[in-house]
Amino acid sequence: MRPEILFRLFAPVTSLTGVGPRIAKLIERVAGPHIVDLCWHLPSGLIDRRFAPKIIDAPAGTVATMTVHVDQHLPARTKRLPYKVICSDETGTMSLVFFHGHADYLRKSLPEGEMRVVSGRVERFGEEIQMPHPDHIGTVDELAKLQSVEPVYPLTQGLSLKVLSKAIQGALKQLPDLPEWNDPAFLRQQKWPDWKTAVLSVHAPEGEKDLLPEAIARRRLAYDELLANQLALALVRAHMRRLPGRAIEGDKHLQNNVLSALPFTLTEAQSTAIGEILADMASTSRMHRLLQGDVGSGKTIVALMAMLNAVETGAQAAMLAPTEILAHQHYDNIAALAEPAGVRVALLTGRGRGKERQAILDQLADGTIQIAVGTHALFQEGVEFDDLALAVIDEQHRFGVHQRMLLAGKGKAVDVLVTTATPIPRSLMLTAYGDMEVSRLLEKPAGRQPIDTRALPLDRLNEVVAGVQRALAGGARVYWVCPLVEESEKIDLAAAEDRAVQLRGLFGDKVGLVHGRMKGADKDKVMADFASGAVSVLVATTVIEVGVDVPEATVMVIEHAERFGLAQLHQLRGRIGRGTGRSTCLLLYGPHLTETAHARLKILRETDDGFRIAEEDLRLRGAGELLGTRQSGLPEFRIATLSAHGELLATARDDTKLILERDPDLDGERGKALRVLLYLFERDAAVRFLRSG
Repeated sequence: MRPEILFRLFAPVTSLTGVGPRIAKLIERVAGPHIVDLCWHLPSGLIDRRFAPKIIDAPAGTVATMTVHVDQHLPARTKRLPYKVICSDETGTMSLVFFHGHADYLRKSLPEGEMRVVSGRVERFGEEIQMPHPDHIGTVDELAKLQSVEPVYPLTQGLSLKVLSKAIQGALKQLPDLPEWNDPAFLRQQKWPDWKTAVLSVHAPEGEKDLLPEAIARRRLAYDELLANQLALALVRAHMRRLPGRAIEGDKHLQNNVLSALPFTLTEAQSTAIGEILADMASTSRMHRLLQGDVGSGKTIVALMAMLNAVETGAQAAMLAPTEILAHQHYDNIAALAEPAGVRVALLTGRGRGKERQAILDQLADGTIQIAVGTHALFQEGVEFDDLALAVIDEQHRFGVHQRMLLAGKGKAVDVLVTTATPIPRSLMLTAYGDMEVSRLLEKPAGRQPIDTRALPLDRLNEVVAGVQRALAGGARVYWVCPLVEESEKIDLAAAEDRAVQLRGLFGDKVGLVHGRMKGADKDKVMADFASGAVSVLVATTVIEVGVDVPEATVMVIEHAERFGLAQLHQLRGRIGRGTGRSTCLLLYGPHLTETAHARLKILRETDDGFRIAEEDLRLRGAGELLGTRQSGLPEFRIATLSAHGELLATARDDTKLILERDPDLDGERGKALRVLLYLFERDAAVRFLRSG
């Protein structure tokens, strides 16, 4: 249950004065549905109303707050003309200009013959000094209140700054005094205010520096948010460890059989990762491990060793892939290695039908099939395993935690191994995967070719096509990546379908096309043709990004490379350089490159180290975009910015360790305050994992 002290903060925004259903919808779009969401909706700029010149001294284009005498109202003679109010002080006159002004309201707020304070942008129209639509009108008594610094907030269409600011001020009046959850000595050392003072302070900036992530109040709130995140993850992890597991320890006969048949030896990193995973599986706690390796670092063989370990004990393993293309590829690779050793491997996707599918389901249920590879069809109803002991989940960020749980729920005390080829910066690792142990494959297997990466303007397309022609004559295969499937009026990009037609005009039937809207069977056929060489140029959208493996492909052309993220470009580039031939990646960019896009392309030319690229991507774009926020399973931070608050994250992690060592059930005085913190940042689920909570 949410503590009573937070009830007011989680009331709907409609409980604020002046917020009806229509305004509430707009506020929800920009901030969220609750009063607390308005507290987290931070200013992005400010208007300084402290400048109070005389009329004659007011420069055009500046915001000024002026005390004036109201001389005369000049109502509009026609609808197209403005309503004017002539004002003056001892230095001159100024017109307040209102288009579609309501006479009653204006006469009431600006009565002739009285003094008033007006604040807004001053403009000059010929010889006339004007203030069109003043932002504020008040009495002389209100001068001090109007002559202030006013925060500017991110808005959405239909929501004015005046209405949103009023709602936020209403929300701030609801702030309760919360118990302090931070260590007092740490607070003093950082010179941080208490929580309520910090919230009020971020909404009352005095200058531009108060808007920065480094501002003291902002850092305090960012730390609170990061601490809530780390504490929640640690509680989930502690809960996972307490769940009864089972020791899975094979005799290595299948593993040794497969290893001896490999045409290469494992890298040191692969051997270390296998050792860590097998030790986890042998313990009686449940495994919850992330295997992170750059493109081509050899994760599949590591995952296969873990699966064979389960099979050696008489149990089953399953591997879940995000797309049918990937599931097919994993199946082909795993079956080729495991079946000669006598292991039964089957593929289950959403496409299987009838008797064939039923036969697979029957053999999964009776244990005949020892390793299942598939898409989300694996955790649908009707799929039963005889004894599932290990679930391997590939490209974790494509699946939510919920889907991870569904697959693990197909067996008893299932160990979970998650793999990703998306290099994740350390700070994101802590926030997104803090509930997992991590193994990293930092070296590439021997024989991987370096890739020559070049950036070229799109207007040199003819040269690129000529280069592709030369490569094809030498027997190469070429990926050609386009950002969109069909022409969009808004973004005029070379569409994949158009590009395929153009290239077919040059290279004939050797050109294939794959994109996300094709039926699975059609997509698979084109991919198979490309792998066999029946198709030499594969025009594609980003469906080829993850895991597709064609060693003969040595050229990658990416159109409008500036529109992709760094991590995505790195993934795409990783599709080549997998065979023995020299590989080239051409990044084609449009005109008017932004600084960020320029920096991105430069980094790609300099390095193929996915981890360095990921750190740079985080710095350039922020966490949300890095993996595509909504789908990535990444936490959404409202206040903390990982690129600016990285060291606070490390501190929050250390603090969490200490907290749970001293008070694992959060029963002490600080512990109870920390429970409030978890609810405040909507980490309610973690509270349920407390033994007494």
